[in-house]
Amino acid sequence: MLMLEDLNIIGSQSTPTIQSDWQGGRLYMCGDSYPENSYELFGQVINWTETFLGDASHGLHLELELVYLNTSSVKAMMDIFDLLEDAHQGGRTVSVTWRYDTRNERIAELAEEFREDCTFPFDITPQQAQA
Repeated sequence: MLMLEDLNIIGSQSTPTIQSDWQGGRLYMCGDSYPENSYELFGQVINWTETFLGDASHGLHLELELVYLNTSSVKAMMDIFDLLEDAHQGGRTVSVTWRYDTRNERIAELAEEFREDCTFPFDITPQQAQA
């Protein structure tokens, strides 16, 4: 079994923090996402996700706390959700939890739009803003 090195990408003002845990079956992203080159950033995430779903035998849980996504980031997330959907249709255990600040209705609506196309468990969870 191939095991990719886990991702540990430190977020910036325009890029999300991205962490993966192969053993724990977890992929986590939080922050804003409007990178200069979204393919450069998300290509690594898509590659890790494809490899995990192809080689690992346990489930994958995607945890999101994304605040803002530009158009190219939305496209990359669609690609990731498509991978999860294909895996789910193939009998794999996959799930998503998207936590959002209750003051940010736009991101809640975006998460809802993504969820509409998914048949796997997809929770959208409001959070009170941190003081």
